[in-house]
Amino acid sequence: MEQPHVVVLFGATGDLAKRKLLPGLYRLRRAGLLTDARVIGTSLEEIDTEAFVDLAREACVEHGRGAYDEEKWALFATTLSYVSQAAGPAALADAVAEAESVLADAAQAAGKEIQRLHYLSVPPKAALDVLHQLDEAGLVERSRIVMEKPFGTDLESAKKLNHRVHEVFGEEQVFRIDHFLGKEAAQNILAFRFANGLFEPIWNRNFIDHVQIDVPETLGLEGRTAFYESTGAFRDMVVTHLMQVLAFMAMEPPTSLAPGPISDEKLKVFRSMKPLQPKDAVRGQYTGYRGKEQVADDSDTETFVALKVEIDNWRWAGVPFFLRTGKKLAEGARIISIAFKEPPLSMFPQGSNVGMQGPDHLTFDLADQSKMSLSFYGKRPGPGFKLEKLSMQFATHETPSAGLVLEAYERLIHDAMRGDHTLFTTAAGIETLWEKAIPLLTDPPPVRSYAPGSWGPNAIHQLVAPHAWRLPFERTWRDPDAHGV
Repeated sequence: MEQPHVVVLFGATGDLAKRKLLPGLYRLRRAGLLTDARVIGTSLEEIDTEAFVDLAREACVEHGRGAYDEEKWALFATTLSYVSQAAGPAALADAVAEAESVLADAAQAAGKEIQRLHYLSVPPKAALDVLHQLDEAGLVERSRIVMEKPFGTDLESAKKLNHRVHEVFGEEQVFRIDHFLGKEAAQNILAFRFANGLFEPIWNRNFIDHVQIDVPETLGLEGRTAFYESTGAFRDMVVTHLMQVLAFMAMEPPTSLAPGPISDEKLKVFRSMKPLQPKDAVRGQYTGYRGKEQVADDSDTETFVALKVEIDNWRWAGVPFFLRTGKKLAEGARIISIAFKEPPLSMFPQGSNVGMQGPDHLTFDLADQSKMSLSFYGKRPGPGFKLEKLSMQFATHETPSAGLVLEAYERLIHDAMRGDHTLFTTAAGIETLWEKAIPLLTDPPPVRSYAPGSWGPNAIHQLVAPHAWRLPFERTWRDPDAHGV
């Protein structure tokens, strides 16, 4: 940590706080990245600090990564306190002042100023109320805020939300979080592209045939239907997650890896995108979604969406980017798959199997364990000239530095404390994406039903033709505990 911090966690008793934020803060403390800090939990529940500490401990035991250490937990527990939202802005201000007084001597001795990080783990409708509470409590100065999705539901609502946010906080203080970009694999895209002379020269329309960004989920929407009825898969996942990953894939080399240049290049990608057309989208809804609690019998909300996105610039003109995500699908995965153009194949004899298993692919797995795979054709050992698909694979957890990997929320919280916007979304980027989505949102294609456990509506195959979806894989990931490839 560059400066001491007071972290105010709004929605501190909610599901996200229990599963990710409190265990993440505890792990940052264990890793020595949250040394001079106090954490204040606040929510609508009227509990005291002792009850909050018990709640946090249970969350860290159940959801924390690595072995639980009672001694280290005891040190972290001393940094926790709680104040109910019902107590009002003045009580929150007093709690922050008390926390800052504990840090004051060490901060003064080090010549550092105490900063504040406000994490808004609250529903979108409550976020603006929290901002005004912070303003009323006098907690805007020396502060940064972390906001969860969605960032509006269309261009008009996004502009209105950004305007309301900017009435209280400057854009440089706002961190719109996307946990997909906090994953090691997503950041590895930048390293892979820009640090290797082997790949950057071929990262363009001359060598790449098409790209797939595929995030199927096996979970349904039990308990979340009210939220989903106001968003749907496109608003929930595509604008906030998949498009951000696409920008990492497609951006031009930034002048440096500093937050400003990276944000500039991501914005150029969004501005170069062709408007999203209804004919280039497939919307789906899994059988059984309608008729659930708070879902109408004729609901038109999509639980699945697949898109073809085109980027109209010199690097990517003519290269389709296929995006897919949905609920209750056959597998849960988070992959980027880059298909390379095939060379002329006329020299190979008939029956050699060349080209029979699709083009060469470079695959990034964005799951918690970062993995990459490069598939290619090679000769099958033995007589004759038969080819087969081989692959070279890499996994972060197989490296000596695997223990240093931060979970996505841990990394992003730490970046926000440092004021690093590299992995966060800007107001201009969000508004540009909503602008590009106007044709699709104005005239959406009909919702098609699909069976739970499938890969979505059958129309997805026409969308991607003459190509084929990479999932399910033609080859499984190598098991690090098994011998061989």
